[in-house]
Amino acid sequence: MSKDEDRRDGTAERRITSSLHADGKRRCAWCPADSPLYVDYHDNEWGVPLHDDQRLFEMLCLEGAQAGLSWLTILRKREGYRAAFDDFDAEKMVGYGKRKRGELLLNPGIVRNRLKVDAFISNADAYLKIRELPGGFAGYLWKFTDGKVLRRRPLYLRDIQQSTPRSDAMSKDLKKKGFKFVGSTICYAFMQAVGIVDEHQRRCWAAARPA
Repeated sequence: MSKDEDRRDGTAERRITSSLHADGKRRCAWCPADSPLYVDYHDNEWGVPLHDDQRLFEMLCLEGAQAGLSWLTILRKREGYRAAFDDFDAEKMVGYGKRKRGELLLNPGIVRNRLKVDAFISNADAYLKIRELPGGFAGYLWKFTDGKVLRRRPLYLRDIQQSTPRSDAMSKDLKKKGFKFVGSTICYAFMQAVGIVDEHQRRCWAAARPA
């Protein structure tokens, strides 16, 4: 999960286990009970295996956009991103010219960072090339775990990993293929988000969800 700032609030915070919410369910400690948007994301998306090429491309871009920010900021802007980037239609994105890029940098619905906007567009070109390979983009990404979901059940927040040798390998290969904002920490967050890694905390209700 790209929740680097959300879960680095000090030693005490990192020692906590899953937390009990008002609805009677325990959830991962990084999921704030006072944010319905975050709760919905935690319950219905994070750690759920995703195999749709376009949605995987979208999530990889959004994880990169999160760099230096909280994930909640990106969640709140996700619909704005979808509108601004043609629902992450890569074939349209690669055609964005100077005028479109300028419009994006004035769009309050996204993070207006030139490097991140340019990265989305260059990533679209790299994505289209991989999508043409056997297995598509999903097949390419899932090969880093041999097509399997890697499940971990850390008890404490501090035990949720930041990166692994597999995310290192994904990051290195993505960069080689032309992707930007795909460091190992971002790649591991992405792997968690799309269910390549399922790392719900041990007492979280979602940890008991059938595989």
